[in-house]
Amino acid sequence: MSVEQIIKENAGTIVDVRTVAEFRGGHVAESINIPVQEITERLEEIKQLKQPLVLCCASGGRSGQATQFLSQMGIECYNGGSWLDVNYFQTQAL
Repeated sequence: MSVEQIIKENAGTIVDVRTVAEFRGGHVAESINIPVQEITERLEEIKQLKQPLVLCCASGGRSGQATQFLSQMGIECYNGGSWLDVNYFQTQAL
């Protein structure tokens, strides 16, 4: 399943790994904010989320790091890249 499909079909959870301030400035509807620096300490919470996870940030760098780490922890996740791209895919589903 592609990232676009997961988003359009609401098949998983969108996790925005930007800072709280960045998230407050704009984010994908229904997404949750777990800043990349909090990923390790919030791992148990993350494991409880509906998988697969689609991770996003400003450009795809931080979400790429988070995707790599979470994949190593056995969590099904994908790098959605920029939150603006993820937001676009989500609006196409409506």
